[in-house]
Amino acid sequence: MEPFLRLIRIALVLAFCQHFLALAADLPKPVTAEQIYRQEQATRPPDGMAWSPDGTRFSYIDENGDLVAVEGASGASQVLVDRDKMKALAAPVTSEHDLNNRTRYKEASYIWVPDSKHLLFDSSGQLWFFDLGTKTGVQMASTGAGSGDDPKFSPDGAYLSYVRGHNIYVNKLKDNNAAARLTDSQTDATLDGEVDWVYEEELDVRSNYFWSPDSRRIAYLQMNETPVPEYPIEDWIPSHATVERQRYPQPGDPNPVVRVGVVGANGGRTKWINLPIDSGSDYIPRFGWLNPRTLWIETLKRDHKTMTLYFADVSGDELKPVLTTKDEKFLDDSYDLTFFASNFMLTSWRDGHNHIYLYGFDGGNPLASQATLIKQLTAGNYEVADILGVNQVAHTVYYLSNEGDPRQQQIWAVGLDGQDQHQVSRSGEWHEPVFSPNTNFFADTVSSPMTPPVVDLCRHERDCKTIWKAPPLDAVLIAPVPVELKAADGATTLYGQLVLPPGNTATAGVPLIVNPYGGPHVQMVSGKWSARERLFDQLLVQNGFAVLHVDNRGMGGRGRDFAQAAYHDFGPVQLGDQIAAVDQTLHAYPQLDPRRLGWWGWSWGGSFTLYAMTHNDRFRAGVAVAPVSDWQDYDSIYTERYLGSPALNDDVYRDDSVVNSAANLKGRLLLVQGTGDDNVHLENSIQFIQKLIDADLPYDLQLYPRKTHGIDGAEAMTHLFTRVLAHFQTYLASQP
Repeated sequence: MEPFLRLIRIALVLAFCQHFLALAADLPKPVTAEQIYRQEQATRPPDGMAWSPDGTRFSYIDENGDLVAVEGASGASQVLVDRDKMKALAAPVTSEHDLNNRTRYKEASYIWVPDSKHLLFDSSGQLWFFDLGTKTGVQMASTGAGSGDDPKFSPDGAYLSYVRGHNIYVNKLKDNNAAARLTDSQTDATLDGEVDWVYEEELDVRSNYFWSPDSRRIAYLQMNETPVPEYPIEDWIPSHATVERQRYPQPGDPNPVVRVGVVGANGGRTKWINLPIDSGSDYIPRFGWLNPRTLWIETLKRDHKTMTLYFADVSGDELKPVLTTKDEKFLDDSYDLTFFASNFMLTSWRDGHNHIYLYGFDGGNPLASQATLIKQLTAGNYEVADILGVNQVAHTVYYLSNEGDPRQQQIWAVGLDGQDQHQVSRSGEWHEPVFSPNTNFFADTVSSPMTPPVVDLCRHERDCKTIWKAPPLDAVLIAPVPVELKAADGATTLYGQLVLPPGNTATAGVPLIVNPYGGPHVQMVSGKWSARERLFDQLLVQNGFAVLHVDNRGMGGRGRDFAQAAYHDFGPVQLGDQIAAVDQTLHAYPQLDPRRLGWWGWSWGGSFTLYAMTHNDRFRAGVAVAPVSDWQDYDSIYTERYLGSPALNDDVYRDDSVVNSAANLKGRLLLVQGTGDDNVHLENSIQFIQKLIDADLPYDLQLYPRKTHGIDGAEAMTHLFTRVLAHFQTYLASQP
C-alpha cells in the first residue's frame, strides 16, 4: 500500500501546485518599468473630445481608432468615421517637436465645421474636408506644418483659415478652394496670427487670430521676434548635425514686439490698433470680438503687476481702457475671462482666493464708459479654477472649484445673481468636463488617485452615463497614505501623500525618497489620476523604497498668499517646507531611515533636486530631470513673473540659481536631459556640470537624443525609469 499512498500524496501535491499556479496566473503582476508608458497611454482619456457646434453630439476617438459620436439627449452612439478612413486621413506625426507640441498643447487632429455636418482633419498639415453624409474627404489645403497651423472656419462656414509660412491664409469653400494670403510676413521672425513658443508655454495662448461674428474680418496678433535672441537646438543623430534656431527671450532680454491688427476676409490693408504698451516688453495675452465692430484686448505689463482690458472700435481709432487689475507682487496666471451679452466674468484673487466677478458694460456702445462691477459671484476659502460655461436662459454659471477640499476639483454652479450655489459633480475626486455650447450637456472625465479615468456624458447636471472607461490595470498598486503636515512657519498646513512598502516595520528599515515638484501654480498632491507618478511610485515601493510627495508653499491651488510665497524666492521657503515635512514624516513613521534619504524631481522639481542637494547634506542620492540650473537661462515671462527683473534683483537670481552653489553638492547626483528640450535647454545641465568639474565632484549623466522636455516614448521612458531606479538602488538601498 505504501507505493500507492505515495502516488496519492504526489497526486495531491501536484493538484495543489497546479491550483496554486492557476491562482497565481490570475493575480495581477508587479509593476515593471516597461509597463509605465503602456499603462499611461492606456489610461489616458480619449483624444479629440469635442462637441458639435449645434451642441447635440459629443465626439471622440476611441481605443479602436474610430471617431465616435454620442447623442447628448439620448446617449446613443455611432461611428462617424471608422478607423480605416481615420488612418487614411491622419498621417503619423514623426517630428519629435511636432509630437511634443500636439500632445503638450492639445492641438486638435480634427475640428467640426459650423454646420455640424462636416469635419476638417488636420493630418500633419494636410487639411481634409470630410462629408459625414457621404463619408468622403477632399483635400482643401496644405500648410506644410506638422503642428501649429491652427485651422478654423468662419462663423458662417464660408471660409477656411489657417497659418502657413507665418501668414494667415483663407480658402473660400465655394470657390474651388482657391487660397488667398491675408497677411504680409516676409521673414521667419515675423509671425502673423501664429503663436510663438513663449506665449504658448507661459501665457497659455493657443491661437493668435479670430474671426469676427459676421465673418467679414479677422483680428490677429503680429509678433515681431527680430530683437529676441536665438537659442540653437542641435540634432547630433545625422552624420551632418543640424541646428534649429529657437527664438527664446531670457530674463532681461527683449520680448517679441506685439500688436493687434484687423484685416478683411477678402484681403486688403491691415488696420492696426494703437495700444499704449511698452513695445518689446509688455504682453498682449488675449483678445477677441465683442461684436462685429468692437474688439476686446487684454494687455499685461512686463512686471506682471498690472493687467488692463481695452475695448477698441475697429471702424475708427477709438480705444478705451474699461478695467485695470493690479497686484503688489504678481497676478495669478490662471485668470479666466468670459464674455456674454453685455457682461463678462473675470476670475481674480483680489480677496485672497481666485473667485468669479461679474461685470457689465453698455452693449449698444461698449466704449461709452468703463465696465461696472455687478457682483462677486463666489467667495470663501477655496479656489475657482475655470469658468466652464454660461447658460443665459437659466442664468447659471458652471465652473470648477476645490471648495471643501483643496486636493479635489469638482464641478459647481451658481446663479448670475450669486444665489443657488451648488456642487454638480457627485463622484470622484477630480473632474475635467467639456460642456456643450449651450451647457445643456457635458462630458466629464472623472478620476481619483487610485482610479483611472472614466468619461461620463451628463445632462440636466446629474443624469450621467459612462461612455468610456480606462482598461483595468494589470498590476497591484499600493494606495498612498494622505498626510497633513506643517510648513516651516509652524502654522500653514501642507498636504502630502506617502507610499510605504508593505510589511517592513523594522525601525529605520526603509529608505525614503522625496519627490516634490515645488514650483509655482502646480498641484502635485491632488485627487487626479496620474499613471506615470502612481506606477513609478509602485516600482520604487516594490524595490523597498518609500516615496513622499508634499506640496510646499509657493505652489498652486491654495490661494494668493500661499502662491506668492514664491515671490523673489525660488529656494529657501520651498526647501524649508520640504525639510519640515520630511522631519515630521520620519517622526510619525519610525520604519523610515533618516540616514537613507533620496530626492528626485522633473523640470522645476529637477531644479529643486539640485537646490536641495547643494543646500542640505541629508540626501544621499538624487535625480534631477530637465532642471533649470540658472534662472537667467529660463524664459522671460515665467521667470520675471516670480523673480522680477534681473537688473533690479540680481541677488535673487544669484542666490536661487544652483550653478552658484554646485560646489556644495552633497550626495550622488544623476542628471537627466533630452537634447532636443526646447523648454529647459541643455545649457542648464552643461553649465552645472562645468561647476561640478571645477569643484572635482563626481556625477552621473543620462542624455536622451532628440527628446524634448517630457522625454516621451516607450523606449525612452522605460530606459529613464530603469535608470532612476538603478541609481537609487546603487546609492540609497544599502545601509550606510
